[in-house]
Amino acid sequence: MIQTRTIKRKRKRFNLKRFLLFVLIFIILPTAGYFGLVSYKTYKATAKTYTQLERGSHSDLRDKEVTISNDPISILLIGLENYSTNYKGGRTDSLIVATFNPELKTMKLVSIPRDTYVYIDKKGKKDKITHAYGVGGRDATIKAVETLLNIPIDYYVQVNFDGFKDIVDEIGGVNVNVPFDFYEYTDTHPRKTVYFKEGPASLNGEEALAYARMRKRDPLGDFGRNDRQKEIIKSMIDKASTPSNILKIDKIANQVGKNVTTNITMSEPLYFFKKYHGFSSDKIESLKIKGDDIYINDVYYFKPSEESLSEVQQQLQNHLEYHNEKDSQ
Repeated sequence: MIQTRTIKRKRKRFNLKRFLLFVLIFIILPTAGYFGLVSYKTYKATAKTYTQLERGSHSDLRDKEVTISNDPISILLIGLENYSTNYKGGRTDSLIVATFNPELKTMKLVSIPRDTYVYIDKKGKKDKITHAYGVGGRDATIKAVETLLNIPIDYYVQVNFDGFKDIVDEIGGVNVNVPFDFYEYTDTHPRKTVYFKEGPASLNGEEALAYARMRKRDPLGDFGRNDRQKEIIKSMIDKASTPSNILKIDKIANQVGKNVTTNITMSEPLYFFKKYHGFSSDKIESLKIKGDDIYINDVYYFKPSEESLSEVQQQLQNHLEYHNEKDSQ
């Protein structure tokens, strides 16, 4: 247990599920592969995560398939909230787009608020982007994100796991800078309370989960929560790339293998490593979509500002070296 943010351990379920993409696929596995440390156990655990999309190997917005080893790529991290439905169906609780440019060796991150008002092809109308999953799964979600950002989504990583705490603990916790004093409840039975004090803090798995989940007590609401999620991603990148954590690859891979679905093959991250060797969190730029809170028939939505959305679209397109004639809907 650590300092003031103490709470007994017990949690198995959570709402925010996207961090392991960077830890396992782009840091741990490539590094371990480079040093010849990927064991059969690791390979077996991660190989079962592969699931292709209905569209096939490349986005409809691409003329041809891109490769992790040579091209700028985009990845959608999907955090699925489905524990309330006994792990069937569900809706997206977190959507984060990451773009990578191999020449610049940089990454851009943008979080999409779950209530974002966007056209959903499967519904034939605009709705909250979180509802796309319910009508068409990950394929409909990816299509809605492409519509919103006007970029192709090349890869996805969908995480629905119970092991987030254990993995954070396995890599030695995460370091964050708490923006203000607050508390958050766990969703265990009975519920417990985790307290956070303003300033630098080192969090274990349970504390990191609570830190990433809190929204209602943040003056910035969902935007503040998104910032904290990205902060944890950056910290996990730095912690996961340490030699001591590389040696724990089997333990981490076992957790991920049970809880991650992706269209990234086992071999692709190894090529990624060659391009992004030495990548760290200072190479990450976070983008933010600004907009307004609106109500339609007494239902809340987040409507992106046209100016802000256009700016984010342009930055992502430039980073991907992608230019699309198709106008965003």
